Amino acid sequence: MSENDTEVPLPDLNTDDMQAFDDESSMEEDAASRIASDLEAVFDVPVQVSAVLGRSKMDVSDLLKLGPGTVLELDRRVGEAIDIYVNNRLVARGEVVLVEDKLGVTMTEIIKAERA
Repeated sequence: MSENDTEVPLPDLNTDDMQAFDDESSMEEDAASRIASDLEAVFDVPVQVSAVLGRSKMDVSDLLKLGPGTVLELDRRVGEAIDIYVNNRLVARGEVVLVEDKLGVTMTEIIKAERA
């Protein structure tokens, strides 16, 4: 340390200062549980969630020729963000992840829609 540096006192973790911290985190948990209970009425509302990996256009005759193992070219590249829709409204972008041999989607960006 140089002569101009000043020491910053650290709080004693064995005093009532920690009690104030615990009270604050407890208040945050209480607020979160109140918010969750306020939303309980909408927990059973069904929504349709779609993760769009890409799109492709084709004639119906080509569509009928598709079978198991057919490779379909999409308009997205590997590693590009996918679109996540809730009730046909774009709400987020994300990426495909593999979790325990199952595909999943992780959201990387939330899209804020303008309200009309």
